[in-house]
Amino acid sequence: MSVAKVAALAYYPVKGLAGIPVESAEVGPTGLLNDRLFMLVEPDGSFLSQRKLPAMATLHAEIAGDRLRLSAAGVPDLDLEIQYDGKRRDVSLFGKWFGQGVVQDPAADEWFTDRLGTSASLVRVTPEHERPGWGAHRGLTGYGDAHALMVTSQSSLDGLNQRILERGGDAIPMNRFRPNLVVSGWSEPHTEDKVLRMTAGAVEIGYSARGIRCAVPTVDQSTGAKSGPEPTRTLATYRREAAYGGGVSFGVKAAVLAGGTIRVGDEIAVREWIPDGTDPAQD
Repeated sequence: MSVAKVAALAYYPVKGLAGIPVESAEVGPTGLLNDRLFMLVEPDGSFLSQRKLPAMATLHAEIAGDRLRLSAAGVPDLDLEIQYDGKRRDVSLFGKWFGQGVVQDPAADEWFTDRLGTSASLVRVTPEHERPGWGAHRGLTGYGDAHALMVTSQSSLDGLNQRILERGGDAIPMNRFRPNLVVSGWSEPHTEDKVLRMTAGAVEIGYSARGIRCAVPTVDQSTGAKSGPEPTRTLATYRREAAYGGGVSFGVKAAVLAGGTIRVGDEIAVREWIPDGTDPAQD
């Protein structure tokens, strides 16, 4: 019997931009270190994402100490000093969460506006930022959609791709779902749906809710272009979630119950399973 392990880790310094694969990471209450602590906002403070601007997938941000480096194909990199506090502005997510962000260098705003063709301003979470998630385990999150972690499994992707191929489509890579943690070694697709608590390395993770997918998985993360109806079309044939308004799901949102270091190759140990036929996020 195969052992479940951490197959991949990634974090996303700026919400909606390209992810950064890592071999190990420190994990705190809001997820992997530096995950989604920055985001781009419109003039009214509402967030920008690949839902509206799929080209964001082709922009990269990397953190080195107190510096943020922005890069994209065909243009010079931009290196900036991170502003942890200072001038602030009102920001919002989905019209449901309203808070503040620390304004970053205006040069970043100009760089992003030029790349995306629309006004975009870069902000970072405030020092006192404390935004709760929701679901079975609430936890905290930075500027993530609503939770600290997105957890998927290789068996879930394999099962999805088999269905896509049977329908005459092309298999898709895992990065379409922008996970933080990918699990290998589970033989049954969507085993992550059934795990209430698990450990990975020194980190304890708690199930929050099913991962209801928007249009972003239809975006090719290497080109920043929408590539057609997959995987949403195929997911709709077997992953409709009536309890979540009829959306399609892939992966789960999770909270960090105990932080620490996590590494690719760490064994996954399930501490508590969700009873069959139930979803604690809906209780």
